Amino acid sequence: MATLTTQVINRAGTVVTPVAAAGGGDAMAPGSTNFLRVVNGGGSPITVTLAIPAGVSGFQQAAYTNTTVSVTNGTTREIGPLPGQLYADPTTGLVTITYSGVTSVTVAACQLAMP
Repeated sequence: MATLTTQVINRAGTVVTPVAAAGGGDAMAPGSTNFLRVVNGGGSPITVTLAIPAGVSGFQQAAYTNTTVSVTNGTTREIGPLPGQLYADPTTGLVTITYSGVTSVTVAACQLAMP
């Protein structure tokens, strides 16, 4: 599992450089302005799963389940925001990400810069 470096997007413009998705999954910093960019250059759709740690509850103690997003082949998806109180693993403090396939899939951890 690789920890993705967060790339900050600002008003001056940022070139986001995705990296190959790791077969064993990736991790990234959580945050209310953080999101994951997934580029599926492969020939088949994939599913991206963002783990929500066991025991996390929110509004009126609602139970949450992992977030799953289908990324169609040949498309790019941004997934977020990823607030720490929902996604941060209690041991690592990071968001845990897995993929149903990684062939020709690249990813980038991004953060919107606040003024």
